[in-house]
Amino acid sequence: MRIDLTDTTASKVNKALVQGRRAIGTPAVGMVLTLVIVTDEENAYDALKAASDASREHPSRTLVVIKRVSRTPRDRTQSRLDAEVRVGAEAGTGETVVLRLYGEVVGQAQSVVLPLLLPDAPVVVWWPVNAPLDPANDPLGALAQRRVTDSYAAEEPVRELAARARAYAPGDTDLAWTRLTPWRSMLAAALDQVTCEVQAVEVEGEEFNPSCELLAMWLADRLDVPVKRSLSAGPGLTAVRMETDCGPIKLDRADGTLATLSVQGQPDRAVALKRRETSELIAEELRRLDPDDTYASALRFGVEKLTTAPAAEKPAAAEEAAASPEPSAEPTADTPPAGDADSAGDAVAVEAPVEEAAKAPAKKAAAKSARKSPARKAAAK
Repeated sequence: MRIDLTDTTASKVNKALVQGRRAIGTPAVGMVLTLVIVTDEENAYDALKAASDASREHPSRTLVVIKRVSRTPRDRTQSRLDAEVRVGAEAGTGETVVLRLYGEVVGQAQSVVLPLLLPDAPVVVWWPVNAPLDPANDPLGALAQRRVTDSYAAEEPVRELAARARAYAPGDTDLAWTRLTPWRSMLAAALDQVTCEVQAVEVEGEEFNPSCELLAMWLADRLDVPVKRSLSAGPGLTAVRMETDCGPIKLDRADGTLATLSVQGQPDRAVALKRRETSELIAEELRRLDPDDTYASALRFGVEKLTTAPAAEKPAAAEEAAASPEPSAEPTADTPPAGDADSAGDAVAVEAPVEEAAKAPAKKAAAKSARKSPARKAAAK
């Protein structure tokens, strides 16, 4: 059932929710939390679909806050709230309210959301895109016990992680960290099977993938070893290699679906490590509402503390290239011009084996004296 309200108020939206529940014959409220999604019109459909799928595991009241952009000064001074109430099959196992804010009410979104929160139930706020730099001090984020962002949607994910570390507050989390749960579980299980000491780690993945940086920071923070961050074509995180005192341990996922776990002295094993949908990530985050201390510790480790980054390897390669001079294609004083009969002799001397290297200076001297001889000059004339 769907109820559209134009130029409405929060109290009218609450009344519409009660009327909708009575109309479908479910007057009781059996929801466990309120999920507030703050997004734009472009990403609202995907976010709402993911929340609807996650509501099968966590029945909740979903409030979608869409802040509409006012294009003229006159529109910015006119406040309006439009709402779309969905109950029954169209809202999954809970209730959904899509709130579109116009004008001055855009800056007062918390005053619209607050009357619609379920009483005595936890609140989770999720920003699929355009998350604030300090979610805990955001007006909507201050209403929640849990605040979910996604640094993968940011223009500069690595810089976004640094901002998250500076503004971290208990209850903050990021879907880039949630994507690592199967990887962290598999790596921990692999280390439990051996009694070895890890000496170095390499994390390989896409360049602009914050999950790769977070996994590298987690390993460096927990193992206290140098961690190298290398690049690959993806998709996403592709491999983790750990050097131990009893042999390498490697978890390689080249296709984004099936991974291979290799442990020294054991046969290779294929493990399922597929890339998960957003609905699965949100459902996992809604299972626990307490602060994630492991995420906080990894985040605060800092990207800049990773031992070897790809950006640091490029200058080193450039220095090596500069140290080894390349052969010049232009003729020099010691190199005859193209077409000279003696240039073939010089070329043979350059390509000669090691045992003929001692003869090269004599050949060059003979060729040089031949070029200066009067007979050669007369022949040239």
